[in-house]
Amino acid sequence: MPKYEGKARAPEFPDGADWLNVERPLQMSDLRGKVVLLDFWTYCCINCMHIISDLKRLEEKYADELVVIGVHSAKFTTERETENIRQAVLRYDIAHPVVNDGEMILWRQYGVTAWPTVVLVDPEGKVAAFTSGEGVYDALDALIGEMVEVFATRGIIRRGQLELKPERAQLQPAPLAFPGKVLADDASARLFVSDSNHNRIAVLSLERYSVVDVIGCGGGGCDDGAFERATFSNPQGMALDGSMLYIADTGNHMIRCADLAARKVTTIAGTGRQATRFNAAGPGKTTPISSPWDLVLVRGSLYIAMAGLHQLWRLVLASGEVRPHAGSGREARIDGRLLSAALAQPSGIATDGIRLYFADSETSSVRAADLTPDGIVETLVGGDLFDFGDNDGRGFEVRLQHPLGIAHHGGMLFVADTYNNKIKIVSIAEQTCTTFLGTGKAGCNNGDARKATFDEPGGLSIARGKLYIADTNNHLIRTADLQTGRVDTLETKGLAEPAPGPPAPAAAVESLEPGGGTLSVAIELPNGMKLNEQAPSMVWMLTSNAAVLSFYGRPEVTFSKPSFPIDVPLALSEGAARVVINFHIYYCGTGGDSLCHFREGKLAIMVEVKRGAGARRIKALIAV
Repeated sequence: MPKYEGKARAPEFPDGADWLNVERPLQMSDLRGKVVLLDFWTYCCINCMHIISDLKRLEEKYADELVVIGVHSAKFTTERETENIRQAVLRYDIAHPVVNDGEMILWRQYGVTAWPTVVLVDPEGKVAAFTSGEGVYDALDALIGEMVEVFATRGIIRRGQLELKPERAQLQPAPLAFPGKVLADDASARLFVSDSNHNRIAVLSLERYSVVDVIGCGGGGCDDGAFERATFSNPQGMALDGSMLYIADTGNHMIRCADLAARKVTTIAGTGRQATRFNAAGPGKTTPISSPWDLVLVRGSLYIAMAGLHQLWRLVLASGEVRPHAGSGREARIDGRLLSAALAQPSGIATDGIRLYFADSETSSVRAADLTPDGIVETLVGGDLFDFGDNDGRGFEVRLQHPLGIAHHGGMLFVADTYNNKIKIVSIAEQTCTTFLGTGKAGCNNGDARKATFDEPGGLSIARGKLYIADTNNHLIRTADLQTGRVDTLETKGLAEPAPGPPAPAAAVESLEPGGGTLSVAIELPNGMKLNEQAPSMVWMLTSNAAVLSFYGRPEVTFSKPSFPIDVPLALSEGAARVVINFHIYYCGTGGDSLCHFREGKLAIMVEVKRGAGARRIKALIAV
C-alpha cells in the first residue's frame, strides 16, 4: 500500500472533551476529505513549542486541504485545566482547534509515548503516519503534498477552510501581554519588563513606575536598529551591565543587546535558526542557539539558561565566544561534573557570584552549578522528571510544579513555582523550601502574603526591599514587600499597547553642549482656558541615562501644581539620553462657573550631548 494511505481507522475524539478555537466539539466525520494532522503536545514542553512554527507553515501552505488539531495531553496537573490550556493557546498564538485530552484517552488510543508526537490521518479517516520529536516540517511537507495530490485525483479531497472561533478574538487589550520576566535595578532606578507577547521591553522608573522608554516597535521579527524599529520574538530574561541591557530573544533563538544610551539594538549571539547540536561553540554571531530563556551576568560573561538544549551556556562579552557551560544535552536530572550532568529545560537563572542557581523546569527542581570549569551541578531541592506537586520541606522531599523564575537575595533563593501559582523561598545553606506568597489557586488578589493569588508567575527580581513578579497569565507586574509579604499590583503609567501598522519614526534629536543646561517646559491651553490652581496638576520628568543627562544630579524630578514655564537645571556629559516628560493637567474656563477639564500625556525628547553643539537649552511645549 502507498505510504500516504492509512490502514487503521483513526479513533474518534472522546465525548465530553473541552475544545478551544472552535464553536462546537469536532468529530472525525466532520473532517472527511481533509488531511488531518494531530499534534500531541503539552504546554510546558519546549520541544512542543518548537514545532508550533512548523505547524503554522504547513497550515499556511495547505490552507484548503489540511486541518491541524492540537491534542493537549497534559504532563503536569495544572495543565489539565482547560482555562490554563486556553491561556497557553493565546500565549503561543495557536489558531487551530485544540482538544483537552486531560485524561490521556487519545494519547493511549493512538499509542503515543512522547511529546511532541504528530499523527497524520488521511482524507478517508485512516492513520497514515506517526512521528515524534522536532524538525518535522520537511518530512510532513513532502508527505502531505503527496497525500493531497493522490486523494485529489480520486475526487476525495474536500477543499475549503474549517470554520473557527479563535480564542484570541476574546482577548482584551492591555498594556502588557503575558510578561515573562522582570529585572529591577536599584542603581539606575529602572524596572525592565519583558512584555513578551507584545515583542518588546518596557523600561519603567522605579520611583513612579512611569514609562522611561520602550525597546521594540511591538512587531514580531529580528530587526536590529533604533528602539522604535527593532523587533523581537517572545523576549524573556534580561541582564544589565551599565547602559547595556542584554535580552534573551527566545522566539528568535538569539541574544540581543540594547544600548540604553544610544537607543539601539544589536544581535550578539545566535543566527535566528534553532540549534540542533548540544556541543557547539564558537563566535556568538555565527553559532546557532536554542530558546534562551533567562540571563545572568557574572564578571564579564553572560550565563544563559538555554531551555531548548537543556543546558546552561556561557557568552564571553569581550570575545563574543559562546559555548555550553553545564549539561550534556540529555533531558534528565543527573548531578555531577558540569558537562556530564543532565538538565531539563532550565528557564530561570540567578547567582550569588560564587555559583549559578537555576530553575530546572521539567524536573520541577532548583539546582546549582559552579562557575569554575572543573565544577559540578548539584540539586538543592526537588525531584525528577515526573516528581512534582506542592510540598515544602528539605531536599528531595520538596515538590514544585514547573518553576520558571528565580532570584537570589541574602543567601536565599526566591522561586516562582509557576504551575503552583506560588512564590517560594529556598535556603541555599539548609536546602529547604518554604512557601512565601500565594494560596495555590489561580487569581489576582492583593494583600496578605498567604491570601494573595497569582496566575502562573514566570519571572522575579529584587530591589529596594521589594520582590517584583512577572504575573504572566494576569498580564501584570506584582510587587511584594520582603519584610511584610504584602502583595500589590504595580500600576504602570504611560504604557499602551503597541500601535498597529509600521514602526514609529525615530524621535528628533536635540543637541546640547556638555556642562550645565536647562530644560524649559511651557504649556499651551485652549482659548479661554486657564490652569485650575486648586486641582492636583503634576509634571514629572525622567531620564533614560542619568550619567549623560540628570536633573541636578537626579534621574527623576516631580512638580506638583506647577507654574509654567518650568525651568529645570540639567547636568550634561557627552553621550545620548532620552527625556520623558509626563503630565496630568487640570484646567478650566476663565468664567466662574466653568467645568474643570483633565488631560494627561507625555512628551519624549532625544538628547545628544557633544562638544561644539553650542546650545544649552531645550524647549518643550505641552499642548493641551
